[in-house]
Amino acid sequence: MGKRDVQEFEFNLEENIFQIHEELKSKKYKHGSYKSFYVRDPKLRHIHKATVWDRVVHHAVFRILYPIFDKSFVYDSYSCRFGKGTHIAVDRLEKFIIKLSKNNGINIYALKCDVRKFFDSVDKKVLLEIIKRKIKDANSIWLIDLILDSFSKEPGKGLPLGNVTSQLFANIYLNELDQCIKHGLKTKYYLRYCDDFIILGQDPQHLLELTHKIGEFLEEHLSLNLHPNKVILRKHRQGIDFLGYIVLPHHRAIRTKTKRRAIRKVIERRDGFDSGLISEESFRQSLNSYLGMFGHCNGHELEDEIIWLSGLANIEI
Repeated sequence: MGKRDVQEFEFNLEENIFQIHEELKSKKYKHGSYKSFYVRDPKLRHIHKATVWDRVVHHAVFRILYPIFDKSFVYDSYSCRFGKGTHIAVDRLEKFIIKLSKNNGINIYALKCDVRKFFDSVDKKVLLEIIKRKIKDANSIWLIDLILDSFSKEPGKGLPLGNVTSQLFANIYLNELDQCIKHGLKTKYYLRYCDDFIILGQDPQHLLELTHKIGEFLEEHLSLNLHPNKVILRKHRQGIDFLGYIVLPHHRAIRTKTKRRAIRKVIERRDGFDSGLISEESFRQSLNSYLGMFGHCNGHELEDEIIWLSGLANIEI
């Protein structure tokens, strides 16, 4: 559905909403196809965008399911949850480090792991069975199953990057892992953001043993695997790379790749502004987003460089 279709949907909003309702009530609703495209964020990601018609249904499903499942999630799950997010996750990591290291008086270790090809590998049958533990209504399960069946990376597997429901389904699926690590393995200092997670501990050997138990749980219960090249164990004094920041004992820095990407993006946006391809408002919004990110770490010099590159050094941002 293109821009014109969106406008037509909004123009006949009430009529379209009633039609969706009737189709759902009579179970005549059929999920449409997806528009596929790529974005770099910073990795190249394959996005599948549903029609406006289907996105209305997705949001309705999300609004009902989110409060039901969110209260069962562990506190230290930070992706796509109200009142959470990257900055709160990094703040929490710093608090964990200070507490476990006794204010940096002793050395501790951080185990960082990543689930391999998570969204492509989600087993939809397993996910639906997890959802059924809380959702007993047959009509709701019919609709959820219809949404899950609207996309597959391979038979029976995969969630589309682009659906608002996919983020919630991801948290429902990985909450099984959270419960295993927090309660089954009795791990206190654990944080997860989407398919990346960190465990802190004082014994490196114990952390390595945990990777085997976690790997076995993922494979046996969720049909997932840890990424073999992204299981990293390091001392906290070396710096912990998490969500774009490097957390060090006494300060927080921006990851080098993030710095380079920010500078490149500001230059690109500046060129677009100079050539009239983007508005001043859009340019300022992009600039402020980076300045906001740098405000959460020791990034004052980089803030000055970004403002200078933007050409707006003498103008109020």
